[in-house]
Amino acid sequence: MNLSRGTRIALRVAMIVGLAIIYVPLFVVLINSFNADRTFGWPPAGFTGEWWSRAWQNGGVRSALWTSVKAGLGATAIACVLGTMAAFAVQRYRFFGRETVSLLVILPIALPGIVTGIALNNAFRTVLSPLGIQLGLFTVIVGHATFCIVTIYNNVLARLRRLGTNVEEASADLGADTFQTFRYVTFPLLRSALLAGGLLSFALSFDEIIVTTFTAGAGVQTLPIWIFDNLFRPNQAPIVNVVAAALIVLSVVPVYIAQRISGDTRAI
Repeated sequence: MNLSRGTRIALRVAMIVGLAIIYVPLFVVLINSFNADRTFGWPPAGFTGEWWSRAWQNGGVRSALWTSVKAGLGATAIACVLGTMAAFAVQRYRFFGRETVSLLVILPIALPGIVTGIALNNAFRTVLSPLGIQLGLFTVIVGHATFCIVTIYNNVLARLRRLGTNVEEASADLGADTFQTFRYVTFPLLRSALLAGGLLSFALSFDEIIVTTFTAGAGVQTLPIWIFDNLFRPNQAPIVNVVAAALIVLSVVPVYIAQRISGDTRAI
């Protein structure tokens, strides 16, 4: 496709403007985390690393960080199991309603977070409360898993479509049963797709706030909720900036690694 010089320039400008809108605010947060001023004043009056030390010494921040890690790992584990099983069912078998199942798996990530949060909150209060299970870390993990499944499902489904069934049929011809074929043939070929999907799932869970607000209940505070709760408190602005900057880094790293893993395995 040949584009005129003016069109190419316009596309480059549009790309630069789009990236600036996305990343300049994040860059400002990173700079403000070293701002010597106690407010969100700009430009910074000076630079210091004191706020990073204070943020790490803050017990609330460490507790919220550990809660986010537990929620992310739990949601990712559930998503890996359910997403992989759903991908195998849709790709390897033909049954009535197969396309509907695929739509239902993908739908949660397309819905507004507040809709998902309200639906989960009502479901938990209706189904789990009579059983003595209240809103807490468990419900947060289940809530996050509803949209984390999508990343695992899409990654595994794409890999299964590229692999076909030839290697599995060859394994069966050589005498391997179903579980041996999965352990020694299918799983090694899916491992990178699962890892990439798991990293994306963890990143999605780690920075989620809307669904968490409706499913956490009292006493459960993840890192994004801690930021929101302390955003307008006096003298907390520097620490909030630090935690926000750390959250940006902790969210970007898994996504970058997942992108590299996916890029290195496209030829499979």
